[in-house]
Amino acid sequence: MRQLGELEAAIMDRLWEWGRPALVREVVDELSQDRSIAYTTVMTVMENLHRKGWLRRQRDGRAWRYEPTGSRSGYTAALMSEALDTNPDRRTALAHFVLQMSPHDAAQIGRAHV
Repeated sequence: MRQLGELEAAIMDRLWEWGRPALVREVVDELSQDRSIAYTTVMTVMENLHRKGWLRRQRDGRAWRYEPTGSRSGYTAALMSEALDTNPDRRTALAHFVLQMSPHDAAQIGRAHV
């Protein structure tokens, strides 16, 4: 799994935040508050995210409504797992990761029921 690019991440962040399917126009309008961005750029990136399996889409008249195929938490967990896979000594890498955690995060892991 490859980490999302800057614009891909911005789009996914909005869609995860909203928790509902959205039109390209809605995403463009939201992103335009922070930067100048073309509709076609956002449309292309959302189509690429769909092709890569990050988004699913459904017709809404002549447009598409897009929504994430997975959660932000699932994405984060996959990145963490991939990072651990880069070290042949996964156990030691995981131990270093845990030692760098804040007490709050360590307590969260202790309370996690997966």
